[in-house]
Amino acid sequence: MTEKVAPYINRESSWLDFNLRVLEEAQDEQNPLLERLKFLAITSNNLDEFTMVRLGSLHLLLAEKRRVRDLAGMTPRQQFSHAISKMKSLVEEQYSCYRDELEPALRKEGIQRVMPEDLSADQRVTLHSYFQEELAPVLTPAAILPEAPLPRFAGLTLHLLIRLRDETLSSGRSQPRMAVLPVIGSVERFVQVRMEEGYGYILIEDLLGMFMQEFFPDDDVLEVLPFRISRNADMAVSEDAASDLLESMSELLDARKESGCVRLELPAGCTRVAERQLRMLLGITEDEVFRVDGPLNFADYFAIASLPGYDHLRQDEWPPLPVPGLDPAGNIFSQIAAKSRLMHHPFHQFDPVVSMVQQAAEDDQVIAIKQILYRTSKNSPIVNALMRAARNGKAVTVIVELKARFDEARNIEWARTMEQAGVQVIYGVKGLKTHAKLLIVMRREADGIHRYMHFGTGNYNEGTAKLYTDVSYLTSNANLGADASQFFNMITGFSQPQSFRRISASPLTVRSTLVQQIEAEAERARQGEKAIIRAKFNSLADQGMIDALYEASQAGVKIELLIRGICCLRPGVRGLSENIRVVSVIDRCLEHSRIFWFRNGGKAKVYISSADWMTRNLDKRVELMTPIDEGSLKSQLEDILEWGLKDSVKGRELGPDGTYHRMKGPKHAQRSQVRFYQQAAEAAVSAKRRKRTTFEPHRPR
Repeated sequence: MTEKVAPYINRESSWLDFNLRVLEEAQDEQNPLLERLKFLAITSNNLDEFTMVRLGSLHLLLAEKRRVRDLAGMTPRQQFSHAISKMKSLVEEQYSCYRDELEPALRKEGIQRVMPEDLSADQRVTLHSYFQEELAPVLTPAAILPEAPLPRFAGLTLHLLIRLRDETLSSGRSQPRMAVLPVIGSVERFVQVRMEEGYGYILIEDLLGMFMQEFFPDDDVLEVLPFRISRNADMAVSEDAASDLLESMSELLDARKESGCVRLELPAGCTRVAERQLRMLLGITEDEVFRVDGPLNFADYFAIASLPGYDHLRQDEWPPLPVPGLDPAGNIFSQIAAKSRLMHHPFHQFDPVVSMVQQAAEDDQVIAIKQILYRTSKNSPIVNALMRAARNGKAVTVIVELKARFDEARNIEWARTMEQAGVQVIYGVKGLKTHAKLLIVMRREADGIHRYMHFGTGNYNEGTAKLYTDVSYLTSNANLGADASQFFNMITGFSQPQSFRRISASPLTVRSTLVQQIEAEAERARQGEKAIIRAKFNSLADQGMIDALYEASQAGVKIELLIRGICCLRPGVRGLSENIRVVSVIDRCLEHSRIFWFRNGGKAKVYISSADWMTRNLDKRVELMTPIDEGSLKSQLEDILEWGLKDSVKGRELGPDGTYHRMKGPKHAQRSQVRFYQQAAEAAVSAKRRKRTTFEPHRPR
């Protein structure tokens, strides 16, 4: 290596750069206004999770006085300081985007925030009635007393700090008096204000501030300060000590409500007195205080972005389209038996996957269903079908991952409900998260038992399947079926891991299989052959995988990576990684699929997987990597990779300096997600036309 740069990029820095790319979509005037507002809300939501998990993790390392360095050579203290600095810079850009661009543009379109001083007399009367009838009976201020326990401040919840007239003690000293009002329950953040035209709203904190004196009729309210805290969510159950994992996970969720504060958000105009009091109560440093010039928590603005009646400020709808030749209403099993299918969500409907479980629940020939659930929807039709199947006498076994972060409560509820319906529920594997996406339906047919499988890169959630790009593979391949059953039994029983015929599984063989393929391409390059690696995933942070790619690059392998988020690899560095390109696509659908392609001397090896190239996925989770052998399906996956890598509209390329830049494309702009939807639409129309021109005779029974 001749250039003096660190070979690895800091993980936290890379993640924050990803969120900055999301923010660029909010700043992009080419996007419709409410889509820009939605992207702003996404950045806020993302930053909440980063704060709770990654900042929380660094908090723990600092508390334990750990000095372990990361890939980039930074200590926990350096990482923490760097992350805080980048977070504050990102937050400044968020508020600048909202204050200088989005809010004026929304006002011009008739969507405007109304401040208390701008209300008319009639509007004040209406809002006062709303306060008395809807808010005052529900919300309760809690006094903060010197000797009493501190009221609970819920994480990510809007609170109001109320400063009252100081108390004069017998000694003559003044003692601050304060109360806190949590804005909880069904209280809406945006309260509509009747306007002659358009949509006006007042923020709930402004409305409550107007009438706060009514909670304290005999006192003087000096200040009403909105604030919001984030608590450390990087907590885990000690599974060796947990006799009942479900109960222990429930206790963990309660413990999170009391975990340490890692961030305090305040309006820029708050008094120093109030800020100092809050910092003392929460036990945080000044570095962890985020003062913002605008409303707290842009994630709430999803509600404004979803206002009815403003479709001209949104992108055209992309309703998911049917897969040609695959009818969810027909017999799904005979269709899969005839031909394996690949679906690219959300451009293709998720309905066939849901239909597969629903039909299995009612099909007399189905004897067993096995499925892994990591994240599901609130009213999951898949879970309901699994329970119906159990009631119909079928053997139903479901692995529910209770440790799926931020979905623990929902998974606990589903696990209990399914158990009551007769489903055999397994809570994953001790010491590992089960993150694989697998569904097996076993069916007794005339020539014996057949297995029908769904292998996926995304969750069994019909809601997010409309928002995330993922790949579904439906097949009845006998070798994959045998592997799938063996894999499932390995998790649910005490059987020793066996070698698989076709699939690879973490933490057993995914890493070794990938490294083997990378090394094989490197050897071909050394022999003077054409050698290419293309891969698509969400994150790259594992040093072993990065080093293997560096070695392959130095051997002459052309490496092209589509990485949505974290990338600790530094591409384009002379003598290290000059043959590696990294592209990140940020568009209306969240890129989530994992596809790995190796040229393999012209006979490409192609895989889909649930695993990113991170240490946690390769060594600390149960994951699946499935080969795709059918030529037409391999071509579909190659197309996804090719178009993502040359996306000149929504693609950004990572430079050797660790910064991302908009790609310079050909004369005609190319936007991969638009192409994928157009392809799906054209195929659906073509299939419909063929069906209309096909003559199907009535046959005598």
